[in-house]
Amino acid sequence: MKKKFVAIAAAATLVMAALAGCGSAETTTESSAPAESSEAVSSEAASAEEASTEEASTEEASTEAASEEASTEAAAEIPADLSGTVSMAGSTSMEKLANALAESFMAAYPGVTVTAEFTGSGAGIEAVTAGSVDIGNASRNLTDDEKAAGIVENIVAIDGIAVVADTANEVAGLSADQLASIYKGEVTNWSEVGGADQPIVVVGREAGSGTRSAFEELLEIEDQCAYANELDSTGAVMAKVASTPGAIGYVSLDVLDDTVKTLAIDEVEPTVENIKGGSYALSRPFVMATNGEISEQSEAVQAIFTYLASEEGKALVESVGLITVD
Repeated sequence: MKKKFVAIAAAATLVMAALAGCGSAETTTESSAPAESSEAVSSEAASAEEASTEEASTEEASTEAASEEASTEAAAEIPADLSGTVSMAGSTSMEKLANALAESFMAAYPGVTVTAEFTGSGAGIEAVTAGSVDIGNASRNLTDDEKAAGIVENIVAIDGIAVVADTANEVAGLSADQLASIYKGEVTNWSEVGGADQPIVVVGREAGSGTRSAFEELLEIEDQCAYANELDSTGAVMAKVASTPGAIGYVSLDVLDDTVKTLAIDEVEPTVENIKGGSYALSRPFVMATNGEISEQSEAVQAIFTYLASEEGKALVESVGLITVD
């Protein structure tokens, strides 16, 4: 009887152990489930991130491809055997751009002859109005009267007007109000604006100059300036300021060099970044005006504008220190 009881007890012990083992297995299985779930979530997150990265890369590649395609299409619109002539006249400030454009375009399309004269913005608009040139270059916006005469304002670049002084000048910058007062003859000595006791020699461009018109318009001092020297080109202004103690002048951003000192306006330097950002006050458009819409011009003239709108044309604009329109 005792042996039978022991056997039954042993069997019971085995059953309990088996049950305990099953419970342990179930517990182990349940505790491992969250780990597997966590691993699955991590895997899904990684996959999502990878997909997002791939999508961004694909989108960027598509954008670049679209840009290259647009440039290629623009170039493709110009027939390789294009021939004809394109004549330009106008702004001396646009001389560097016009010459670079003529050289580059004629190299790409040898059958076209591009000529440019630099007679001032006003004279350029008069010439295109009279029909003596195809394009009138102006370093300013067109007036209402010019537009009313059928002249179309085609802005091809943006230029900044830099205010310069001789390199020995102690003044680092001026406010727009101080600059206006100097050009109106109300401030006549550098000591009045924080500089040395030295007379200010006011240098500017001749009447009809696009640079002068833009400068005076931006400062709202049209027909109020008291110039000591009125010169007929950007280069002449640079040379005069560089060689004249106490001189102040204004020139296109793209011609700046170390022969003069650049003055900040309202504590903002005349840089491409500042002009693009809109923080520098003295900026203006470079206009290639036509008598009528571009679509009404000769095939060669239309091709010039197509070229400027291409990636190659935009690179050309930037290469001469100007800012592209878009």
